[in-house]
Amino acid sequence: MTAAEPTGFRPRVIPILVVIALGLGIPYLAAFAAVASSRLFHTPAPDGPTLPWLYAHHAFQLAFALAAIAIVKRFKPFDAGLRWPPGPTYLGPAVLWGAFFGVLMTLVDYAPDLVAMRAPDLGFPLTTGNVAGWTFFEGVYVGPTEEIPFRSLLVGYLMAAMPGQVRAGRYTMSWAGVVVAAIFAFAHAGNLVHDPSWAAFGQQLYAFALGVLYAYWLEKSRSVVAPIIGHNVSDVVEYLIAFALIALWGG
Repeated sequence: MTAAEPTGFRPRVIPILVVIALGLGIPYLAAFAAVASSRLFHTPAPDGPTLPWLYAHHAFQLAFALAAIAIVKRFKPFDAGLRWPPGPTYLGPAVLWGAFFGVLMTLVDYAPDLVAMRAPDLGFPLTTGNVAGWTFFEGVYVGPTEEIPFRSLLVGYLMAAMPGQVRAGRYTMSWAGVVVAAIFAFAHAGNLVHDPSWAAFGQQLYAFALGVLYAYWLEKSRSVVAPIIGHNVSDVVEYLIAFALIALWGG
């Protein structure tokens, strides 16, 4: 594969600032709304169990993303890919690459535990409710609630507002997907800031690589379905492996 080469790419400040504001702002706005909801309606709160809070936060995140898509389209029409793929689905690559990255993520995130042959600490006991709740969250819920904000909204808008292609060998894709992948990785940079380590650095690398893959599938399939499937598969594979390791090694 040859080095990436830009083709007709002209960075534009305003679209990039819009994407940064939306990409970083929507998750924080969702957190604010979820906290307000917890106080007013006694829905899950951030200081309670993690999983119910994540369900609540991601629900608001999806709602704000769908609202933002409708609003932004009034100023800059774009294709958000909120449909079944009209042509090639890329579902096969999404499942295979998702499974591959699920294994890779496990190796990166739990390397010390794997070397020591000890059960990873997930922060919760391995009860039936926890296993079912986390499996559904990672295998079904997280895909649409993160891919619609990051790929449908951000990549869809930026492809229309800032055209330009990047080429790597025989593969081409929009620069928008690469820019948003960098923002996607930055949104997951909390561990690198608060607890610098090789694992945290590796998380940044695979978050960026996954962001590029998801954007590629969105662009080529003209649908967010493959990114959602790939995201769900990678995340749930890592959790299923972790559950198996806990069952095997105890914890």
